[in-house]
Amino acid sequence: MEIPLCGHATLASAKILFQQDSNLNKLNFKTGSGLELQAVRCGEKVSLKFPNYGIVGRDVPAALLTAMGIKEIKNSGYNHENLELMIELEDVNELRNLNPDFAAMKKSISDISGVVVTAKSNQSDFDFESRYFWPWSGGDEDPVTGATHTFLTGYWARKLGKTKLRAFQCSQRTGILEVAVLSDEHISITGDACIVLEGKLMLN
Repeated sequence: MEIPLCGHATLASAKILFQQDSNLNKLNFKTGSGLELQAVRCGEKVSLKFPNYGIVGRDVPAALLTAMGIKEIKNSGYNHENLELMIELEDVNELRNLNPDFAAMKKSISDISGVVVTAKSNQSDFDFESRYFWPWSGGDEDPVTGATHTFLTGYWARKLGKTKLRAFQCSQRTGILEVAVLSDEHISITGDACIVLEGKLMLN
């Protein structure tokens, strides 16, 4: 399905445009949902400015927890903008070892687009970790997810008393995100982008 916000595609587009013009350091994008995003060159990295979304309290259906193999949660919430459920676990090792039944997950709840599971990291290089499961949106697990960090950033910033954090998405592929709370309205997500393929389109 087409999604309203794709951080990967926005970051990749900015990387290409920055490469084509060495004097270009800032870009403004407008998503299909009408959201305005700003991309800034940070050396070889790209920093994207996103809204600072929040979560509201919401219980997690027992059937969903069973489908994910989760017995006990520390906290839960819901982000209205992305239609995403958040589950916080006490043990980051449990997060890394999750092996969900995606078909059962999809049957257990119908009004969300995905579930992000998160925990405080026990690695010295990172503040928090997460995994994102989205069988409701046509996939099983997303390797790295910008959209979930639009509310995870503020959530963990408040819990840890920090405005700049390093996040690790512990999917099979893994991913690293540098996140920061810029204001009550905005956060930034910074990541690497590597161009792996170039081509030419010949028009007659």
